[in-house]
Amino acid sequence: MNRQTIPHLAKILRDKTTVITRAVFWRIRHDSGKEDVHLKVGRYKKPKDWNEAEEPESVSPKSELTLDDEEFRKLIEFVQENYEPFKAGTKAFIPLDHPFESHTAEAVKAFFNHPEKLNLVDFIAQHDIIPEHLMLALHLKRQMQAISEFKTMLSNNLVEQPWQKWFKKNGWVLGTDFVRVLDERNIDTKHISDFLMEAYDGFLDIVEIKRPEGELRFWAAAQDHGNYVPSSDLTKATTQASRYLYEVEREANSVKFLERVDHVKTIKPRCTLIFGRSHDWNSDQRESYRILNSTLHNLTILTYDHVLERAQSLLKHDEKSQQPDSSDSERSADVPF
Repeated sequence: MNRQTIPHLAKILRDKTTVITRAVFWRIRHDSGKEDVHLKVGRYKKPKDWNEAEEPESVSPKSELTLDDEEFRKLIEFVQENYEPFKAGTKAFIPLDHPFESHTAEAVKAFFNHPEKLNLVDFIAQHDIIPEHLMLALHLKRQMQAISEFKTMLSNNLVEQPWQKWFKKNGWVLGTDFVRVLDERNIDTKHISDFLMEAYDGFLDIVEIKRPEGELRFWAAAQDHGNYVPSSDLTKATTQASRYLYEVEREANSVKFLERVDHVKTIKPRCTLIFGRSHDWNSDQRESYRILNSTLHNLTILTYDHVLERAQSLLKHDEKSQQPDSSDSERSADVPF
């Protein structure tokens, strides 16, 4: 391809006794009409005689570098974004003119991964770094992602372990009955629950989960006198949950147990059992479910679809709470700024 070199522009960056540093711009025009700008920067020995050719100060490595158009533009971008923060000693920064690029995410992560978590939280709160509306938006986004993940998991016929991880990460779906998941799961050497929880009233409760699909069925295959009755799988699960309640009560006065559960009080514990699906139930099955739960003592059964419905209801409630009050909107419309 033919190309023509357009007159260049040179600038001496430093002129010392024996060495000169020079930068040179020049354009290269292509037959297509496109023009590239190249940059050459070099440090050269000063010739002793006027007829000697100028040579790089160093040949290996060569003290001369030519950047093509793309390299030159990247260099400009790099200097513009990084010189001032680097000069000021900044280790990680967010360029306000390009806040949503990948390198910005790394800078934000570096800030929020600071090892002094409590001091970090105090600093964020004191300086109002994250406005309340943004915190609420992040909270809603996390809930939406959790619900989406829940739906995906329901379609994959998973075993109990991934469900245990999901519920531990997203305990909010169980509603306001619980304030936190305890680190301890062992009731005693023989009985290990899925979750020991601290309830809103400060007492210990239990959450037990079974996989939603597989061979487990909520209702027995045949009705009894026209009534839907629990399957043998569900009966086994409720028996296991009742045993856990019994064993927890037996450990209520154990000093070692109290230490393991972070001294959460244990009086008349309750258990939530999450078992099976209900998305395809008919009206009679829904009525039978209501009756079944009413007969259980300190035990509540939820299906995975009940958990999903509860999560979606909580999300809708939180979304609605973020909507501005109509009267506030009307008043704000009168404000001229």
